[in-house]
Amino acid sequence: MGSSSPLKDHYFSSFNRSKLITWSLYTLVSFAFIRFYFYPYFSLVSTQDQFLTTNSRVISTTSTPSSSSSSSTSHVSPPPPYSQEEEKPHVESTTCDYTNGEWVQDKQGPMYNGTSCGTIKKGQNCMRHGRPDTGYLYWRWKPKDCQVPRFEPTIFLDMLKNKHVAFVGDSMARNQLESLLCMLSTFSAPNLVYRNGEDDKFRRWNFPSHNVTVSVYWSPFLVKGIEKSTNGGPDYNRLFLDSVDERWASDLGSIDMVVLSIGHWFLHPAAYFDGDKVLGCHVCSGMNYTEIGFYGVYAKAMETTLKAIMKRRGSRVGSDSNGAIDVIVTTFTPAHFEGEWDKPGACSKTKPYKEGEIELINMDAEMRKSELDVVKVAKKKAKRFKNLRLEAVDVTKLALMRPDGHPGPYMNPHPFANGVGERVQNDCVHWCLPGPIDTWNEILLDVIKRWNGQSRH
Repeated sequence: MGSSSPLKDHYFSSFNRSKLITWSLYTLVSFAFIRFYFYPYFSLVSTQDQFLTTNSRVISTTSTPSSSSSSSTSHVSPPPPYSQEEEKPHVESTTCDYTNGEWVQDKQGPMYNGTSCGTIKKGQNCMRHGRPDTGYLYWRWKPKDCQVPRFEPTIFLDMLKNKHVAFVGDSMARNQLESLLCMLSTFSAPNLVYRNGEDDKFRRWNFPSHNVTVSVYWSPFLVKGIEKSTNGGPDYNRLFLDSVDERWASDLGSIDMVVLSIGHWFLHPAAYFDGDKVLGCHVCSGMNYTEIGFYGVYAKAMETTLKAIMKRRGSRVGSDSNGAIDVIVTTFTPAHFEGEWDKPGACSKTKPYKEGEIELINMDAEMRKSELDVVKVAKKKAKRFKNLRLEAVDVTKLALMRPDGHPGPYMNPHPFANGVGERVQNDCVHWCLPGPIDTWNEILLDVIKRWNGQSRH
């Protein structure tokens, strides 16, 4: 072929430029039209992407069968509304704020009742003692930003197989323990293998199906204490804040998980010691000691306890392991006396408080803060150990919202069988079984499952 002329080259060059510009404009206009027409869709996808990005601190791992894992990230339809009959699939994250939420009505009700569980302390067996209303049984706690699944005894027993779980503290620790026993008994009956102390304050059960051991240790201060006497001795408690209570701590070597729960006994008159040194007292007129209150003492007792656990069971990285141990601190649960303890109607409410209807203030708020502050500091120290995990199960606020869950006069059988008398003993501190405290154990299991999805550190 012959060579092309400059004029011909110029013509084809101009033609190609014009054609390129024309096609470019056409493409831009077409894209703009498409972008404008489908703008709502793109903006929704963009918004969702932004939501996923801003919540990237949540690591999602599915703990129960769920169809959500197969859904597309561009799907923007709102989730179905929460239903008590069919709950949303539970998707775990590294954290859950159990504190903020509401009690929602639940048609399913509790897993057990006052006749099907044989380990309920008589004073908490409200149904058998004739409490006439049953509405308090049909509520579930629903946190705002996460979900607490229903308790599954098989999962709990599987995760704690061949392990020893110890509940240590006062009667609230025992209350939670007995709730757990009843929930687990719906799958496998436990064998009582040990009992000791007045009112069986030291007991141990074994679930042979999984070789899970569950114990309760009476230790209302966690540290060494001499309780007030009813036989002519001092009418105040004596606490030694530098020493842990060996009645439970001596068994630390065989405990795989310890649940600590104290509080109400610190309100009683007491004298406080550090070794042989007197630190002060609380409600101690006539003792010639300085009144120092109990908030600082409460925190010090918890601090001494956590230090003792770390010292005896903590294994630093690179050292020989002492075996893993998990530590749970169940926070203070408020009482609901709205009248005299020996008068009818001391805690007569039959429904939970709604969000904003009651505030966490004064002593209840201070007790909770004392515990959480100590746990926060201890968790930083626990990072030095490869075999120790620590968490606070913060139930104070959700407990405050359940004035309907106490035995009240039904701590005794059929208190009004002969009419309403002038005096009737009320329990507005402990919880009916079944009752709100079952939720404490649902949260406990949820914490264990979240831990199970992470490394021990």
